[in-house]
Amino acid sequence: MFTMRSRGDFREDDFRWMRDWGFDFVRLPMCYRLWIADGDDYKLHEPMLEKLDRAVDLAGKYGLHVSLNFHRGPGYSVNREFTEPHNLWKDAEPLKAFCFHWQMMAKRYRGISKEKLSFDLINEPPSIGDLMSRADHERVVRTTVAAIREINPDRIVIADGMSYGNETAPELADLGIGQSTRAYQPMFISHYGASWVDSKDYPEPAWPGNGWDRKRMEEHYQKWADLAKQGVGVHCGEGGAYNMTPHNVVLAWLRDVLEILTSHGIGLAVWNLRGSFGIVDSDRKDVEYEDFYGHKLDRKLLELLQEFK
Repeated sequence: MFTMRSRGDFREDDFRWMRDWGFDFVRLPMCYRLWIADGDDYKLHEPMLEKLDRAVDLAGKYGLHVSLNFHRGPGYSVNREFTEPHNLWKDAEPLKAFCFHWQMMAKRYRGISKEKLSFDLINEPPSIGDLMSRADHERVVRTTVAAIREINPDRIVIADGMSYGNETAPELADLGIGQSTRAYQPMFISHYGASWVDSKDYPEPAWPGNGWDRKRMEEHYQKWADLAKQGVGVHCGEGGAYNMTPHNVVLAWLRDVLEILTSHGIGLAVWNLRGSFGIVDSDRKDVEYEDFYGHKLDRKLLELLQEFK
């Protein structure tokens, strides 16, 4: 449900397979425009929300904690398919609508325990600059968390790191929420050949290579480890590599990423289960896939992830 073209038709098999493989967490990135009607931020389209209800129910059925994330919220998205008319980080109206939608979610799912469902406010806030200051980010997060807690005071809430999940917000450490990083560094490995980023000048992927190695990766995640030591819950809400990166490079790099993250008690959710970054139907040219109920399973990637579950 993360793009405006999404149909929201979740497949039960996906949830079953995650359970059967031993995983316990699923993140659902969502686009709010799918459940509004006539372009009105406050007019809800119930049939799409019912599809989300079904996904939440499926996660519960298979013992998976489900994290609901706004991949697009009023006034902001990292996805460029549509330009929001206002700026969540600067303008009052989108923040009002943003809180409205999160309060709607809080009301809708308040009967589900925090052990089974959490809220991830907005996917990958931008870097500090003209679009958003650090103070803007803090204000939006605190305002939204307060709105959620009016309805659902015990809900686990997560704020993605600034700079697209790479920068911590220690100023929010007192708020009692988690923070989320990403496993996309270096970009020449995770997004080599990807059309939606400026990847034409990326060097040939190698690990270690091109100025990156395990030591540099450990340094990259140190600020997240420090945040966790303060008692802030930290997880890595997305990570993985596009299917144009050689598979052996992906596996070597991802093993180091997983070893570093888990050494700090930080779990990883891959982008995605099914598709060009995923375990299933990734359409890589250098993988000997295993037939899995008519789908192509990347067994080596699956087994690597299972080592760290």
